[in-house]
Amino acid sequence: MCSVVGYIGKNYCREFILEGLSRLEYRGYDSAGFACLNPDSSAIEYTKAVGKLQNLREKCKECPVDGRIGIGHTRWATHGVASEKNAHPHFDCQKTISVVHNGIIENHHLLKEELSNAGHVLSSDTDTEIIAHLLGSLLSSCKDTKSALEALVNKLEGTFSFMSIIQGKPDFITLVRKRSPLCVGMGDGQMFVASDVQAFVGKVKKVVFLPDESFAFVKKDMIDLYDFSGKPIPITVQDLDFDISFACKGSHDHFMIKEIYEQKNAIYATLEFLSSISDNIWDKIGISERQANNLESISLIGCGTSWHAAKIAQFFFETICKIPTKVYLASEFRYMPFFADKNSIHIAVSQSGETADTLEAVNMINAMNLPTVALTNVASSSMVREASGFLLTQAGPEVAVASTKAFSTQLTAFYWLANRLALQKGIIDERQMDLAQEDLLVAAQVLESSIENYKISIVQELAKKYSKYAKCIFLGRYVSYPFALEAALKLKEISYIFAQAYPAGELKHGPLALVDKNTPVFVFSCQEPIIYKKLVSNTIEAQSRGGHIVAFAFEGQKELIDMADQVFILPKVRPLLGPLAMTGLMQFFAYMVAKELKCSIDKPRNLAKSVTVE
Repeated sequence: MCSVVGYIGKNYCREFILEGLSRLEYRGYDSAGFACLNPDSSAIEYTKAVGKLQNLREKCKECPVDGRIGIGHTRWATHGVASEKNAHPHFDCQKTISVVHNGIIENHHLLKEELSNAGHVLSSDTDTEIIAHLLGSLLSSCKDTKSALEALVNKLEGTFSFMSIIQGKPDFITLVRKRSPLCVGMGDGQMFVASDVQAFVGKVKKVVFLPDESFAFVKKDMIDLYDFSGKPIPITVQDLDFDISFACKGSHDHFMIKEIYEQKNAIYATLEFLSSISDNIWDKIGISERQANNLESISLIGCGTSWHAAKIAQFFFETICKIPTKVYLASEFRYMPFFADKNSIHIAVSQSGETADTLEAVNMINAMNLPTVALTNVASSSMVREASGFLLTQAGPEVAVASTKAFSTQLTAFYWLANRLALQKGIIDERQMDLAQEDLLVAAQVLESSIENYKISIVQELAKKYSKYAKCIFLGRYVSYPFALEAALKLKEISYIFAQAYPAGELKHGPLALVDKNTPVFVFSCQEPIIYKKLVSNTIEAQSRGGHIVAFAFEGQKELIDMADQVFILPKVRPLLGPLAMTGLMQFFAYMVAKELKCSIDKPRNLAKSVTVE
């Protein structure tokens, strides 16, 4: 997962490229680089640095290369360690071609062997360098650059987007896209190129999203676009309407805490948007009313936090609208037996709409002519363009790697959709639909107020206390088990404390062996009476083995409250919305523990925001 940014036009480009990379740095930050063509000689000049983008900025001060055509990159390593030799841009043998790349070249071992046998000397451990050497070889044997690119893209296997500049050719940047996003912002006598529109928001009002399996020559005032067979493709220009406020933390120390506090309004905005499209909801998600009435199954597909949201949503669909629902990890989905059902829909869940594994699942289902729905936060994403229909959350841009408001708005959209399907099928009436929307508003209010209720104690005492533990156990039952999975993920993502989640009923089948006084047991309660009683019994099992109990409980749950060593008590909400109500406090607790440990919260080690490689 990396970010690529480029520029061609009337102005010098280094400052724009560094600014664009800074906006996208959450996608990769183990090294960075910049290359441009010297405005006088058209020779390639470059600078690279290991570590965060600031290191590249400092090197650029020492070696102030700049030009009117350039490319830049921030890296999250997939091939080779984080080092200056593996940092992008990469070059051919003569350093006449410079390439930045996001994705994976799956056949790079074979191509590297072919290049080595032909006398090429490769200096890095990356798959990207293969592109530069291959392009250099093809430019010498093909009649022109277009023919060379056409030959190049048909030699490469995998998922990739890349751009290149060529010495002595200052009139264009070459772009290539295959199942990895790339877009061009169109200015007045200048073009901005990036893997995400956030890089050039505020600078242009028009954008072109490269279609899948296409390559382009971007000039300062035009774009020549082709498919992989070399046939011209018409340019589709879209308006760019985007809020740049995401780029500012304001008075907050980190983007994550800013985004935690934005959740209530994000839930309200999502609910308002969903209500506004209720009358034509089936058109939006790409199915007919008849299909909605006849739905016999739902499949939910996601990764990480989105998978956890889908696991919670399974309870929504099966309980509220009585539709059997399966939840799949996108990374496993394509390798499992697939049984097509014409009376089903497949909902792909992704914050960015660019998650590679989830996109591949969508492509696979699309090939079978089955309906796919993208549930995402980004209207301009690949998933929105490639699915049969889509449903947008209204979280606004999320910068911190650890997802917060994307998760809560996904739960909101799923709960609303389950009720809307129930209304369509005649299971509930309009009044009950209105009540469901009110219940979501109440849960959003509890999400926010619970943070304020415990903020002082967490900041002054509890963060320091729980940051000293090396490992934790997280427990839940029924709808709170997948929430325990998400809570454990949040803690380990940003604090690096080992946290493992289990269904509480499974304690006696093995995990009880892990319980001792040095391992806090976090218990996330449930308001279903039978489930709650079982959860209390499971908590007693842990407590009687010396476990230190931290309970997230609801008002009136006296047994759990009384036995906990530390308890957070929340107002009651609709039982299925318990996870949504607990979300803010859980995230805030994890955030403050990580802050106490002085961790890199917005950009945790080894992680990147948008997982655009498989």
